[in-house]
Amino acid sequence: MISKEGLRLGVQAARRLAELDCCEIERGLSEVEFARIEQEYGFEFADDHRAFLAAGLPVRQPWEEGQTWENPWPDWRNGDPEALREHVAWPVDYLLWDVQHGHWRSSWGERPSDVLEAVETARLRLADVPRMVPLYAHRFLPAGRGTHGHPVLSMRGWDIIYYGTDLADYITQEFQEPRPERDEEWQPYATVPFWRDYL
Repeated sequence: MISKEGLRLGVQAARRLAELDCCEIERGLSEVEFARIEQEYGFEFADDHRAFLAAGLPVRQPWEEGQTWENPWPDWRNGDPEALREHVAWPVDYLLWDVQHGHWRSSWGERPSDVLEAVETARLRLADVPRMVPLYAHRFLPAGRGTHGHPVLSMRGWDIIYYGTDLADYITQEFQEPRPERDEEWQPYATVPFWRDYL
């Protein structure tokens, strides 16, 4: 059972995506499919993310010049499991790449002088950080059944920015052309521990 507000936000986002007609949308995921995905990849979708994918599963969009992801929408139904695992691991793996190239958090203690040891230490520290779930390319929502309304984060290692105050706002910000201007009241607040420290 998901919350009413999570359902409302997810359906609103799905409806907005369909209106923008920017990608192919297949029938939504079933409860059986959600259970398989969550068990296989080790997370639970937030309520609005779940409602969004239950309303319709975005899978493909026309290729555009300069596009960096061949398949930016995770195809939770028919996608290659290894590619999906890599997509789920993106936030941690990219941050580990940054550690390999000099990034270090003071809260992790003194950085080991050996690069491989530094990466392994960081990997151990990152084992318990909140899971982020791919939404589209390197845009992510926090995992967590019973939660909703999280800002969508654009994540490339320690370079993390807001891309929408919530899922519905994100769809507009990402896919509406021209992109709407943000007013002074556009002030998202990241709800997810650890990752919000980079914003």
